[in-house]
Amino acid sequence: MVAKKDLHNQLKKYFGFDGFKMNQEAIIENLLKGKDIFVLMPTGGGKSLCYQLPSLLMEGTAIVISPLIALMKNQVDAMRNMSEEDGVAHFINSSLNKAAIETVKADILSGKTKLLYVAPESLTKEENVEFLKKIKISFYAIDEAHCISEWGHDFRPEYRKIRPIINEIGNAPVIALTATATDKVRLDIKKSLGIQDALEFKSSFNRQNLYYEVRPKTKDIDKDIIKFIKQHPHRSGIIYCLSRKKVEELAEVLKANEIKAEAYHAGMDSATRSKTQDDFLMEEIDVMVATIAFGMGIDKPDVRFVIHYDIPKSLEGYYQETGRAGRDSGEGICLAFYSYKDLQKLEKFMEGKPIAEQDIGRQLLKETAAYAESSVCRRKLLLHYFGESYKPDNCGNCDNCINPKKQVEAKDQLCKVLEVVLATKENFKDDYIKDVLKGKESDEILAHKHDELECFGCASEEEDKLWNAVIRQALIAGYIEKEVDNYGVLRVTESGRKFLKKPTSFMIVEDNDFEEVDVDVPVQSGASCAVDPALYQMLNDLRKRMSKELDVPPYVIFQDASLEAMATIYPQNTDELLNIPGVGTGKAKRYGEKFCQLIKRHCEENEIERPEDLRIRTVPNKSVDKLSIIGSIDRKVALDDIAMAKGIEFDELLDKIESIVYSGTKINIDYFIDEILDDDQINDIYLYFKESETDDLDDAFDELGNDYTEEEIRLVRIKFISEMAN
Repeated sequence: MVAKKDLHNQLKKYFGFDGFKMNQEAIIENLLKGKDIFVLMPTGGGKSLCYQLPSLLMEGTAIVISPLIALMKNQVDAMRNMSEEDGVAHFINSSLNKAAIETVKADILSGKTKLLYVAPESLTKEENVEFLKKIKISFYAIDEAHCISEWGHDFRPEYRKIRPIINEIGNAPVIALTATATDKVRLDIKKSLGIQDALEFKSSFNRQNLYYEVRPKTKDIDKDIIKFIKQHPHRSGIIYCLSRKKVEELAEVLKANEIKAEAYHAGMDSATRSKTQDDFLMEEIDVMVATIAFGMGIDKPDVRFVIHYDIPKSLEGYYQETGRAGRDSGEGICLAFYSYKDLQKLEKFMEGKPIAEQDIGRQLLKETAAYAESSVCRRKLLLHYFGESYKPDNCGNCDNCINPKKQVEAKDQLCKVLEVVLATKENFKDDYIKDVLKGKESDEILAHKHDELECFGCASEEEDKLWNAVIRQALIAGYIEKEVDNYGVLRVTESGRKFLKKPTSFMIVEDNDFEEVDVDVPVQSGASCAVDPALYQMLNDLRKRMSKELDVPPYVIFQDASLEAMATIYPQNTDELLNIPGVGTGKAKRYGEKFCQLIKRHCEENEIERPEDLRIRTVPNKSVDKLSIIGSIDRKVALDDIAMAKGIEFDELLDKIESIVYSGTKINIDYFIDEILDDDQINDIYLYFKESETDDLDDAFDELGNDYTEEEIRLVRIKFISEMAN
């Protein structure tokens, strides 16, 4: 056993640190005693040291099970820098050839290697199991242990096999480490690893230096991000996107706007990924645009901002990713963009998965939505999610605390929630409780005969939004809690029962409003928001004159939303006009010159200096999706077959085709329309749009809906726009 003083000496000798952080010392002491350990420590808290130092002090080789090759390489390099012997640390994974693996095994057998990193997939290979049986293992360290749990944000089935493999190789102490785990995930990890009696060390999740903010995600999100980065020049930052395609597109847009940025995702070859990662660490680039494949184990202390372009699938993932900001205790800005439509997309991705997996995914998404929509202190919400209480009402370092909303009294509403939870025997989740409150006669409620309860429908007038706020804030206040084993089921706490007997004031803040904005399809609305109303009117007049000359409705030339953007951004040439929503190359060439001349003349006559931050350069749209749709239409593939091949609904395909034609690209879908409508029917709908002052679908359906379906009207509208405008 290493004495306390010696432990500090060894820390100084190998790592150059004068003292331990958080619970590191107690964790290491107990691991040296041969105890099983569970470590919950936030990102940047120093988890790696908890197994690196004891591996150097104990007899044998420590096995570290880690999920990412990049993480292994970084940590092995770091360990080798601290030792005179390169063989002190190795990894075995799919990136090594046979000769390299033989070198690793030779170093282990000679006793040089104190730390061996393996991927869970490599650990289960028979030849590796047989080899590891021959050596003295000091302990097993399971890094990113949340991967064991289906309730964790990065579940990996291979992690479930770790305990049986340990039993086969040979028992030794186990230390499980994670930066993000709720009570549910923590119990899962310990049970799966067979370490229910492990000593637990849980550090605070509060990162005081991190600023949290959630903004509505609109069609101007790229502009918002560029503006933000320009306000924080030469700062290191990470932008997380959910899809590889969006990562590449956004990185190109940032580079076009003179921001040193690169893309990073798992679909790139390993050499490119390694170079990009090194360039970020060496500050050759400022901004990394990445999927969640980037960041695990990246030890860059001065990341100044983390932006979530898409809302994450879980709060665990969000917390871990934001935790990469401000590790040096300096400024760290965590900015997330949220839209309800993103949640719907994520839910749609779950379809086809096992029902149990879908249920878990939806529960985790609900927690993320609650965080985004709530007006409560974001720090308080996050810490509560991870089972930690944060006492202050205002942290002073999140958007909700800096701009607090007015509080409203909700004593009566809380009483109603508590009454319904108790009346339904504490067996249901929040959605069910809200349905009982509102008097919704669902099949489930009728089956349980809860429509016969006295409290059924006791709050039918109140909106869901209010009940969401009441339930979320009652959870934080400790009046109700979520059951751990049957996650999401609401229980009334002792405090809640006391409140019900003797109600006191319960002040809440109502949730934030997030408009449902489609960021993919150009908004087809009026122009009430134009920055320059005088210019907008002039553009509108020009459009009217041109529509008479060309004998087409005004909206065929440019839609209102496009004019509104022109009166805001002041495009003065064709390239700049392509930055306007709803303007593609075809429309810009066909109609753009007169509009650009008018705008230029207006700016010169009125000495208007265009704001630099509004002139965002875009890159040509290289959307494979759109190109493949156009290609399929050129080959006269039936539209419903195209939708099926792309795995999308027919309505969603029509959205994409409308986006294509409204931007000025000409396509011909006559072959499809002719199969479902005769010439008279087509002419009837076509004539409506030719004579109408608006292309609004609701107006068209009001006029034509008795004779035609919405899909039929949309199809002919696409034909009309394509032929008349493009």
